[in-house]
Amino acid sequence: MTDDPLHAARVAAEGAARRSYGRLVAILSARTRDIAASEDALADAFARALERWPVDGVPAQPEAWLLQVARHRTLDAWRHSRVQDGAAQTLLLLADEVGDDPASGCAVPDERLRLFFVCAHPAIDAAARAPLMLQTVLGLDAVRMAGAFLSAPATLGQRLVRAKARVRTAGIPFEFPRAPDLPQRLQDVLDGIYAAYGTGWDDVDGADASQRGLTAEAIELGRILCGLMPAEAEPLGLLALMLFCESRAAARRSAGGDYVPLDAQDVGRWNLPLRDQAEQALRQAAALGAFGPYQIEAAIQSAHCARRLGAQVPPDALVALYDGLLALRPNTGARVSRACAVAEARGPAAGLRELDAMPAAEIASYQPFWAARAHLLGRDGQAAEARLAYARAAGLSASPAVRAWLGVASERL
Repeated sequence: MTDDPLHAARVAAEGAARRSYGRLVAILSARTRDIAASEDALADAFARALERWPVDGVPAQPEAWLLQVARHRTLDAWRHSRVQDGAAQTLLLLADEVGDDPASGCAVPDERLRLFFVCAHPAIDAAARAPLMLQTVLGLDAVRMAGAFLSAPATLGQRLVRAKARVRTAGIPFEFPRAPDLPQRLQDVLDGIYAAYGTGWDDVDGADASQRGLTAEAIELGRILCGLMPAEAEPLGLLALMLFCESRAAARRSAGGDYVPLDAQDVGRWNLPLRDQAEQALRQAAALGAFGPYQIEAAIQSAHCARRLGAQVPPDALVALYDGLLALRPNTGARVSRACAVAEARGPAAGLRELDAMPAAEIASYQPFWAARAHLLGRDGQAAEARLAYARAAGLSASPAVRAWLGVASERL
């Protein structure tokens, strides 16, 4: 019932979490420099909200209420600790200051982005920076993120625990880095934003409604970053990449919810104005004269879109783009995609040779590899092997719609 006080409290708390989780953690962590403790304090505040709001009513400013409760929890923890050094006392004095006031002159107009840059501090292990951004700023857990980073949840969880401990023990400052430090941290921030986008993109089946807004949040952060660093080309490249993908989002599923691959999508369902924005961002990036991997990925998406819209894009041009991407940033996904481009340019057997040359350990559990291999085996007339590859790809997919599509593709051989 919509007038149920407990239901209203839950809806308000979930909304506050979606809108402001990262901002609240950033505000708390700016004083404590302890991400884990800030998350604990905020979790307690949400639990308290679910106790008090059904009784007292949802406050007019839920986020302000949560922040106040979390601050009090943090202060209580400090008061009961035996740490009496001057830094702790200073933090106690600062804890009640307004520091989160947007008019306070902060160089970054968005707390989420500020905390992304904090998580990109060079003292933090490089492999933990982007996952730390997603967990600290967006509230994702290790299980939810593991697939995006090709890592086991337990391994990723331990990496995050160590990273948070490093933030605390090293006294990593939570202010926005100085201008000379920005380029050093920019790549990690871009990677974090793109990982957030990819996580939301994979949620199209709607297993967790709280994460379906991640793509929009990532695009928003990308736009803010472009405005913050207008002389940098790669933020524009990343924004273009996300906009190209987002322009096709409505066509990824049929009216009945079935998965639809790019080459079968109804372009009438594409958001062409969003695609035009992507093309504009890509042109702006190119005009800055600093080539980078996100610009290449955006150019690849531009080529795929152009082909579906009827433009003649030479297959070898896509192979060349993937060669450039691999030269700048080699990774498993790009190698699999290049093999598919080679297959388009030179036939399925050539693509299969590229796939077969990849290290077995690298692709054993990589679902896109097996889906690509199945497709190319089918095109090459190797039906029995293709069915085995389709089965393996389906077993590695977390999406019911994708599994169903792979099953249908296998049956058609």
